[in-house]
Amino acid sequence: MFLGVITAIFFALALLGVPLVWALLGTAVLSNFSLSFPYPDQALMVNFIGGVEPFHLVAVPLFILAGEIISRGGVGERLITFARTLFGFLPGGLGVVTVVGCMLFGAVSGSAIATAAAIGTVMAPGMAAAGYRPAFTGALIATAGTLGIIIPPSIPMLVFGFVANTSVAELFVAGIVPGILFAVALILVCVWEGRSTGCDPGGRPASAAEIATAFRACAPALLMPLIILGGIYSGVFTPTEAAAVACAYSLFVAMVVYRSLPLAQLPVILRATMVTSAVVMLVIGATNALAWLITLEQVPAQMLELVRGVAQDRWSFLLLLNIILLVLGVFLEPLPAMLLAVPLFLPAAQAYGIDNVHLGLIFTCNLAIGLYSPPVGGTLFVAAKIAGVGMAAISRALLPLFLSSLVVMILITYVEAVPMALVWLGR
Repeated sequence: MFLGVITAIFFALALLGVPLVWALLGTAVLSNFSLSFPYPDQALMVNFIGGVEPFHLVAVPLFILAGEIISRGGVGERLITFARTLFGFLPGGLGVVTVVGCMLFGAVSGSAIATAAAIGTVMAPGMAAAGYRPAFTGALIATAGTLGIIIPPSIPMLVFGFVANTSVAELFVAGIVPGILFAVALILVCVWEGRSTGCDPGGRPASAAEIATAFRACAPALLMPLIILGGIYSGVFTPTEAAAVACAYSLFVAMVVYRSLPLAQLPVILRATMVTSAVVMLVIGATNALAWLITLEQVPAQMLELVRGVAQDRWSFLLLLNIILLVLGVFLEPLPAMLLAVPLFLPAAQAYGIDNVHLGLIFTCNLAIGLYSPPVGGTLFVAAKIAGVGMAAISRALLPLFLSSLVVMILITYVEAVPMALVWLGR
């Protein structure tokens, strides 16, 4: 009963246009009041504050800062140039370059919104000039941008690791193959678009010298994910320390190596980071308050019993989980969705023998798809603005990209070796 009440209250507030943080807090307070629970409102606020106190959450604003530095430091253009030398000759080459550019940029930013904005603003004019449909351009940017949270390092994976007490290093390693598969699926759609419409039939392959020149230009930036993953996996530093290393290294690359980030831009970057981090932390605190109430009311145990009644085996549970996460991802950003849903489904997943790392990839990939699912996907709004198209047009153009991503999602869910093979090799 309680789960139904909080779900109804939350969606009612969300449909009224209440901002996410107030919708979450309002759900907790109104649920506590309407059901006459014996919990004082002060306890909710204590848990709100306690939700942002753990030291490991320092990694979140630090990774946001590193992403801001990379976004404004001229890295995107260099990565796009490198991707163009590798794949620009293919049919649909500009679309392919957009996907590969997002994959490479995601590996140094860890953010879907930043990836979509940074790569989309550079690629959209060129795709328009080549004759791509604006709706397809927007749909591709929205979809490919989410590679930023699947390819490691990934902020949602970081949060899942903290919530589920799971190795962040293994989560990052497990994201490599799924990220590549999602990119390949999108590339196939781009090739089909280029051939079927004739807007981008392909061209001359780049020479080895051109590829080498483009690689040298972006190699310092591409070293960042290797340093982060290598440092965490080897035990040289923790995920929180890795976030600080990412900030220092991104500053070094942008200001010393590329010299594309003037000192005067640092206050602007710090301000943007503080605003984004404040919003994220408020959402984390509000989600923690609601999660505390959910835990006290034994909702995880009730959810386990409910799931066992519906899902008779591991396969049906995974199908149910995918459907729920896809729907949840439409209405919630990945971080609050993680904080709310992981405690609910973790006991059931463990009961069905699902590895926590595999579960983390299922969560992350489903919530990534939610970021570009109509009507309220985060990257969908960014991409629609960049491409200059309406939500109805971009939603129609999204269909082949969405279906290709669902195929990959099924593969990741039911073929455990796809995300876990690299993890198993390192265990």
